[in-house]
Amino acid sequence: MADVLVVGAGPVGLALAADLRVRGVDVAIVERRTGLDAGTRAIGIHSPSLAHLEASGATDALLARAVRIGRGEARADGRTLATIRFDRLRARHPFVAALPQSDTVDVLTELAPAVSRGVRVTAVREDGAGVRVQAVGPTGEVDLRAGIVVVASGWAGRELVYRPGAVHTHHYSDRYAMVDVAAPGDATALVHLERGGVVESFPLPGGRRRLVAWAGKADVPDAAEFLRAALADRVGLDVDTSTASTFRVRRAVAPALRRGRVIVVGDAAHEVSPIGGQGMNLGLLDALTLSPLLAEWVRGTEPRRLAAWEQGRLASVRHAARLAFLNTMLGRGASAPGHATRSVALRTVLRGPGAAAFTRAYAMDFDAAARGG
Repeated sequence: MADVLVVGAGPVGLALAADLRVRGVDVAIVERRTGLDAGTRAIGIHSPSLAHLEASGATDALLARAVRIGRGEARADGRTLATIRFDRLRARHPFVAALPQSDTVDVLTELAPAVSRGVRVTAVREDGAGVRVQAVGPTGEVDLRAGIVVVASGWAGRELVYRPGAVHTHHYSDRYAMVDVAAPGDATALVHLERGGVVESFPLPGGRRRLVAWAGKADVPDAAEFLRAALADRVGLDVDTSTASTFRVRRAVAPALRRGRVIVVGDAAHEVSPIGGQGMNLGLLDALTLSPLLAEWVRGTEPRRLAAWEQGRLASVRHAARLAFLNTMLGRGASAPGHATRSVALRTVLRGPGAAAFTRAYAMDFDAAARGG
């Protein structure tokens, strides 16, 4: 019986397993998918996450593959509204590390224990001094036991822990189109707040950029054609959008992260809009601040700090959800007067005393993990 069983081998589950491994904890990890995580949407790893990933040795390996974003610019109508300076933060890593999610998964897979793939967990139940896990593997039904189970399986595994309807999910009506392309530019993140809707441009390794554009509230039949036209109209950019895709966003925050020896982290417990790039980082910080507490638990008594950990993580998630809501509202198309008012308001706020707070919020410097909580 493993000390800890991690359900889910996405970035969050792998980061937790890798961190527990270097702490000497007997940890196992199972994953329903038979292949590596092919997700590509999460590209930014923020400063607090980079600091907590150091224990497992992941930070140096990730930075060797990443572009370091030290600054961002908010623009409208061809003018710069404000510059956001991540490189002026008082942080160990004063930048955002940008790299494809597949690279993040690759690095963490090398550091984590071997993953048992093709194992779909169907139930978890606390059983005395441990947890019983029912699953279906490549050869049929299997029963597993562990001292502690951490569910890091994404939203699809939410039903393992929460009753139907316990985690209220808000589905935004907004659609977005996205593409990764070869494009000119330095390591500056650009957010174009245009009348037709936001266009975000983030640097990636290899001279590529992630481009995201607000696509309104109706279905987009042809993502490539929509994005080609939107980029040309809003920011005068002509790139190959043939591989474009669309996505929607949602918000969910669970009422609790723990039930006895079963703990939930990442998207299984909470989701926030990816606009702003904090969803994966919230999960990483859930896992990496939990890891030392689990190591303490398996070597003795249940840590008293678990309750404070849960409260701190939920507070951080709620803060991020509010910020994501603001991002979504600001990114929508607007009337000519509304667009002008928005631009003036943002220029005023971001060039005044609010600029430092804005930068810290987007860098996740207010997260409980960044404060050592």
